[in-house]
Amino acid sequence: MPAKLIQHLGTGRRKTATARVILRPGKGQITVNKRPFEDYFVTESARAYVRQPLLATETADKFDILILADGGGITGQSGACRLGVARALIEFNAELRPKLKQLGFLTRDPRAHERKKYGQKGARKRFQFSKR
Repeated sequence: MPAKLIQHLGTGRRKTATARVILRPGKGQITVNKRPFEDYFVTESARAYVRQPLLATETADKFDILILADGGGITGQSGACRLGVARALIEFNAELRPKLKQLGFLTRDPRAHERKKYGQKGARKRFQFSKR
């Protein structure tokens, strides 16, 4: 009988992006959609955003992370990954919850794109008013 695979799951969402995060014991390698972390998130700010929960709990080199990101853009996906990583860390160790909660890593960001309204140029912008 094969050895049982130990993994911890977490799901994160931001804007229209969704990220499914799988934590496995390892050396700290991060893979996003079967691509290296540095190739997927090209900006350092997006990479740092995803790593925040790991650095806060000092578990950056304990897990290999597999992320399946879908929808949205780079910013939305990095935010979804951060929430997913934080939730997966809680599944690994519930004692990390107060620290992650205090730093705000467990709060789902409710901000989303506001729809364009009819009779207007955008969500808030109007066409120029002409009195005559």
